[in-house]
Amino acid sequence: MTQDRIPVFKPLIEDEELNASHEVLKLGWLGMGSYVGDFERGLETFIGAKDRHAVAVSTGHAALHLALLLVGVGPGDEVITAALNNAADFQAILATGASPVFCDIEEASLCIDMAKAEALVTPRTKAIIVMDYDCILCDHDRVAAFAARHGVRVIHDAAHSFGSKYKGKMVGSFSDIAMFSFDPVKTVTCIDGGAIIVRSEEEVARLHEMRLLGMSQPAKVMYTNSRAWTYDIKSLGFRYHMANLHAAIGLAQLAKIGRISESRRASCRDYNRRLGQIAGVRVPQTDFTDITPFLYYARVPADRRDALRQFLSEHGIDTGIHWQPGHSFTLLKKCRRGDLTVTNRISGELLSLPLHSFMSEATVARVCDGVASFFATSR
Repeated sequence: MTQDRIPVFKPLIEDEELNASHEVLKLGWLGMGSYVGDFERGLETFIGAKDRHAVAVSTGHAALHLALLLVGVGPGDEVITAALNNAADFQAILATGASPVFCDIEEASLCIDMAKAEALVTPRTKAIIVMDYDCILCDHDRVAAFAARHGVRVIHDAAHSFGSKYKGKMVGSFSDIAMFSFDPVKTVTCIDGGAIIVRSEEEVARLHEMRLLGMSQPAKVMYTNSRAWTYDIKSLGFRYHMANLHAAIGLAQLAKIGRISESRRASCRDYNRRLGQIAGVRVPQTDFTDITPFLYYARVPADRRDALRQFLSEHGIDTGIHWQPGHSFTLLKKCRRGDLTVTNRISGELLSLPLHSFMSEATVARVCDGVASFFATSR
């Protein structure tokens, strides 16, 4: 009997998401409307910070782009970011006219190495993007101290860490500016979407205009599923707003985030227990407490990774690589960088294994058995 193929990612689509889609389609207001306002309030309640405001946008990339513009990043500026990061971060920096500066990562966390970031600061440094890499969060206390010392703004890329806590505080509740991604493969999906978390009403007002082609249409009007027909345009803007349908899906997902988090933590702990017994495999050094994992990675010898991926594929198990480092891309080869010793080594070892919400123990076991079989037979 042929076994079903195990994908790296699998969206959680249940009756709640189907019903939400049906209701918003029946409503007939498909653009930005009441569900978007509800989703923003849901995010604010979830992160539990009374001094923070959520602005929903079309994608995580849109959130990054607008966040950078909000803090004044522009032509001639530099933005420090980990070389091991998503292409969306690099492209968002380039879209402002600024240049990314690539920093190394820490061996243990795979997050940006703040000690090495010190050597990259110049008078052109306007901001730093720090990303929580999957299972382990950045040292955000150290990030805040770095920002204060050098007078730069922080964009916290929390695309991997929605639902996680840092020293008891929800991610999104403490950073200078934080962003979330709710794309098709994220822990919580809106089909596609993103959000920016900011501290002031002034920043909210600027983002409301920027996400809607620069138009001064009041969000409070649009959140009643209507629109104003006269408005001003005073600054640059983009078509970056979130649609009602996407927000409705997000609300349905947000209502079950507790169960989603528990299920993913359990699967990752199971992975660590099983894979940690296999010679040649290194697992994340965490027990996943207070973490809502987006993906699960293992580290394997770089000269065997491709063969392992092929072996698993032949056994119906898909894998991924998060990610190719930024300086490996043709577009970015000339970007300024620091010592990237750890990035260059670890990027060849990383292997993303399947992780889904409510994934069965049997599925985890099948993946781990496949990895164990490879290492037992390919010495």
